[in-house]
Amino acid sequence: MVVAVTGTAWGLYRDITAGLTTTNVITGSSSGGGQNILLVGVDSRTDAQGNPLPDDVLRTLHSGAEFGVLNSDTIIVLHIPADGGSATAFSIPRDSYVDIPGYRKDKINAAYPATKALRAEELVRSGVSQRDADQQSSATGRTALIETVQDLTGLTIDHYAEINLLGFYNLTQAIGGVDVCLNAAVNDEFSGARFAAGPQTISGADALAFVRQRHGLPEGDLSRIRRQQVFLAAVADKILSSGTLTNPGTLSALLDVAEKSLVIDSGWDLLGFARQASDIAAGNIDFLTIPTQGGASNERGDVVLVDPALVHQFVEQRTAPKEEAEEAAETSAPIVDPATVTVDVGNGSGGTGLAAQVADRLGGAGYLRGTVENSASRSTSVVRYAQSDGDEAARAVAAQLGGIGVEQADGVASGHVQVLLGTDFAGASAAAAPSTAGGSSAPAPTPTTEVNAGGVPCID
Repeated sequence: MVVAVTGTAWGLYRDITAGLTTTNVITGSSSGGGQNILLVGVDSRTDAQGNPLPDDVLRTLHSGAEFGVLNSDTIIVLHIPADGGSATAFSIPRDSYVDIPGYRKDKINAAYPATKALRAEELVRSGVSQRDADQQSSATGRTALIETVQDLTGLTIDHYAEINLLGFYNLTQAIGGVDVCLNAAVNDEFSGARFAAGPQTISGADALAFVRQRHGLPEGDLSRIRRQQVFLAAVADKILSSGTLTNPGTLSALLDVAEKSLVIDSGWDLLGFARQASDIAAGNIDFLTIPTQGGASNERGDVVLVDPALVHQFVEQRTAPKEEAEEAAETSAPIVDPATVTVDVGNGSGGTGLAAQVADRLGGAGYLRGTVENSASRSTSVVRYAQSDGDEAARAVAAQLGGIGVEQADGVASGHVQVLLGTDFAGASAAAAPSTAGGSSAPAPTPTTEVNAGGVPCID
């Protein structure tokens, strides 16, 4: 019996891995036993083997661009601690303005396609066919993206996984759709997103439109990241927690999706990873977005500003053991006299009374109370400071509030910092607890402190 069961398991594992497309792009590994996995969603018009997608499929996917265009629109680092416990996924905005090793300073989503294109040109000039050059140059692009992400986050990438448009489309159909919830109805012609407000189950082209929409959302790409986080959390929960993998038909469909649309690094022991990451099946995945510092326009277009030092600090605090994270938060805050800082608080979380709660909390720490009011709806909390001063004060206030992001912004008075609270802020969920008065059966939005693979929060 042992031999038979072991042989069956090994046969299944061999079938899975034999059909996957692999790439040799990993050169190092993390110390301490934890793993960092770079998850990339590419806007590719080909399958994993480089075959062009049919025109009818492209129309269904609302792909929009011509053949040969490649964009890495989704970039997430998944950290799994050494003890196999709760995982943390860090989303990186695609327009983050970063240094790309061996290339130039540009949006991070240019790292893969730009370096790939340069390498492909070299190969074609040397006599390599266009198709072979396209395949061989992909490793160059992936390596550049990996190095860029490592420089930005301070994490060493151990494994790489890439899925294309077709894979995402087929994945959602294979698992029977995914549950999501929207605060308001949307109708976006660019992405094809047309959804009613409230909870709903989506799959296929609708699911792709849901995670690709950015026009008409309060924070553009940052709102889109929130969409992606909520959706991926729901996918993980459905695949890992509801017996999906025990259904032979569903499992077969998922394997077919993987073969057509997934690329992984060649050294990845998937069986060993499955053992280490078993706790993920309990929904223990938290999705976060790296801190940003506002937007700007330059020769690269509209970009998102990021400070690698702050990103390193943010990631380190959230990947360290709990005791170490608490100590790091205490020691990283600059020394500032709170009596010299006036804090204005705006509540964009949708919760009730959260701005006053935060103002009271900061007042108890000695900060001067400024304006306390509601603000425009937002998903990401931030502390803003004036161009002339306030950097250290903003970081001190951010540390008081759990290490949220900071950014310089016009309109903040000298001597003031402005706290804008989003749905990611700890306490937003409790503040937004819906009233049952009136007997309405309509579902109320449920902001959360962070996205976790174990619930369906309503979002923009």
